[in-house]
Amino acid sequence: MQLSVIIPAINEAAHVGRAVRSAREAGACEVIVADGGSSDDTATLAAAARARMIVGPPSRARQQNAAGGEATGDVLLFLHADNALPTGAKAQIETALRNAKVLHGAFRQRIEAPGIGYRLLERGNAARVRWLGLPYGDQAIFIRRGVFEDAGGFPEVPLMEDLILMQRLRRRAWPVLLPGPLLVSPRRWQRHGILRQTLRNWRLTTAYALGRTPEQLAQQYRRHDK
Repeated sequence: MQLSVIIPAINEAAHVGRAVRSAREAGACEVIVADGGSSDDTATLAAAARARMIVGPPSRARQQNAAGGEATGDVLLFLHADNALPTGAKAQIETALRNAKVLHGAFRQRIEAPGIGYRLLERGNAARVRWLGLPYGDQAIFIRRGVFEDAGGFPEVPLMEDLILMQRLRRRAWPVLLPGPLLVSPRRWQRHGILRQTLRNWRLTTAYALGRTPEQLAQQYRRHDK
């Protein structure tokens, strides 16, 4: 199995080097950082960590699709820049994909902060994958390359591209949840508060389910560097 790791990034100088190194140590055949026009040292630090760089307009869906189109691996893994893969990630994926019915999946998380609130978040996110078949981007989604291409890649919308693609794929096969653990930065929850951030996420997904468009919802969502 050849694993290509794709890291969408914009102004992620504080984290991108670790993300790239973790992908290399996990056994990726290539690491592509899809930069959305960073104004900091993201590109320099990613290249120093031996990532291949592509640059485009700031749109996570388009960044990931562009990198997916240039990737050479037969499995694509989409890693957020503030996450880090476990060293056994590739081996875990290989074991899962020996079953031809498995098309995609994600990892259990380990949020890098102490406290019962973070442990409950980890359990809740794992339960969402198991019971709803909906891993999110911060769980390091991996997909067989042919399946990704057949699905048309990520829908090029400004928000919730991961949710929409996972909804499409679960009609074909249920995702697997691998043990990981994937290391996840707590910055979102520390910035907004665990309860507030969780309620915000639920509000956005509920609004989408009730018919609001990703374009409408994106007006309520601020980028991490804003």
